Amino acid sequence: METIYTWYGHATHGLRVGEHKILIDPYFTGNPAATTTAEKVEADYILITHGHNDHIADAPSIAERTGALCISNAEISTWLRNKGLKVHGQHIGGGHKYPFGYLKLTPAMHGSRLPDGSDGGNPAGFLLTTPDNKKIYIAGDTGLFGDMALIGDEGLDLAVIPIGDNYTMGPDDALRAVKLLRPKSVIPVHYNTWELIAQDPNAWKARVEAETETQVFVLKPGDTFSL
Repeated sequence: METIYTWYGHATHGLRVGEHKILIDPYFTGNPAATTTAEKVEADYILITHGHNDHIADAPSIAERTGALCISNAEISTWLRNKGLKVHGQHIGGGHKYPFGYLKLTPAMHGSRLPDGSDGGNPAGFLLTTPDNKKIYIAGDTGLFGDMALIGDEGLDLAVIPIGDNYTMGPDDALRAVKLLRPKSVIPVHYNTWELIAQDPNAWKARVEAETETQVFVLKPGDTFSL
């Protein structure tokens, strides 16, 4: 089974696991890094790590157009259900088996208030085990935390982590995160969308590959990576 990851820019991701199309943290409208639009992407499932606008902005419109099932924590799921959308709520530490694999919510160190001021519950990351046992960790917006070592114990094929600093881990802490996670491959995200989070991903790649056995793949918005 082929699994293809797409970086849409900032912290919006796509996964195609076999025939299943998964969209994570859809933010296209107003996203200066986006190379496509909310009207063009397709999704069977929409995963949302937390409630901030730059992660959930286009989820309602895409879910309404595509009929996608929205998956997030219970608070965000309730917020989306009240908009008439299909949802499945989980919580941190809990997993559920979907057609695209077993999805578990992991901790994230961040906030989660929704765009209208509603409580977005606790922020999360996603740990996906595909049907052919590939392990993918989407960290979401987070600072460094020691229990990343426990996530690394899963034996990660791919980790997708922020490096932008200010709102999330910066390059130094992201390097420490790689050492805890020990993934085969890592893709940096959540940088260069705005000047405030400007970073040099190739310099970070050189540091990671000099100090760990992990291979770094620096993508441009719209690029894909095959597992």
